[in-house]
Amino acid sequence: MNNPYQVIKEQVQSGTCILATVVEGIHTGEKLILSDGQISWSSPNEEFLPQNIEQIREIEKSQTIEIEKERVFCEKIGNRPVLVICGGGHVSLAIIKIAKSIGFKVVVLEDRPKFADWARSAGADQVICDSFSNGMQQIPGNKDTYFVIVTRGHRYDTECLREAVKKPNAYVGMMGSHKRVGIVKNQLAEEGVEKSVLDHIHTPIGLSIGAETPEEIAVSVMAEIIQVKNSERKVTGYEKELLYYLTGEIAPEKGKVLAVIVSKKGSAPRECGTKMLILEDGTTVGTIGGGCVESEIIREGLLMIRDHAPENKLLMVDM
Repeated sequence: MNNPYQVIKEQVQSGTCILATVVEGIHTGEKLILSDGQISWSSPNEEFLPQNIEQIREIEKSQTIEIEKERVFCEKIGNRPVLVICGGGHVSLAIIKIAKSIGFKVVVLEDRPKFADWARSAGADQVICDSFSNGMQQIPGNKDTYFVIVTRGHRYDTECLREAVKKPNAYVGMMGSHKRVGIVKNQLAEEGVEKSVLDHIHTPIGLSIGAETPEEIAVSVMAEIIQVKNSERKVTGYEKELLYYLTGEIAPEKGKVLAVIVSKKGSAPRECGTKMLILEDGTTVGTIGGGCVESEIIREGLLMIRDHAPENKLLMVDM
């Protein structure tokens, strides 16, 4: 397989991987992909990165490191975040729309067919219309899974929360009054759920912004989830549309340049690993921050396509 992005597309389904790219030095352009610490792809006939695999294995977040006086951008790539919403009421519908707009895969659990249909119409990627207990059994969970519990009663809250805290997750939040939340937590504590686990549940759910309407509550919930997701910024990702272009499933005949932020200082708005694809007709997929700097990068990318430049180009810009 000659396309590293095809490997990335397949590997991130089962966990994280690391893409290492030499961005400055005599081996500029050489790439290597590590999955579970082992090489799953490397540039043909290149040995520099495989010989330095130990340093690459040690990275915990996307960053540029120096290996034998060459600069290597190591990108830790994770799964697309999954938002599991327990409940299909008005707040759920508002959350679905926001979550979809910022790149989450959205799964909704709802036991009422009519409400399940509303969730589908709102844009959920998957709707499981079954009892909450059965629905939760179908969710494996992982470190990129966010659980939001917004059911219509504490009986159902308890069913969902009982299962959510058992699964690998990035976030568990539950909507409800202090009394309702207390009832659910006390019941789980009596069942043997450890206090430290219960203390990590986000209740009341969402950031405190005085939200009242379903739409305002959805904003507060997703703001809190974004805050949690971006608190460490250890893992970056590839949007589905971006991977379609990079693997050649879309517009394989078009020239393209991938612009990636490989290092930053100060208060630049976007983090390492942020990407923008530049196509030969001037259209772009994604953004690295907008404004004059982005226009400059697009111009440089178009020049590279026009001149058939074979190598990477490292640019310093002021955001």
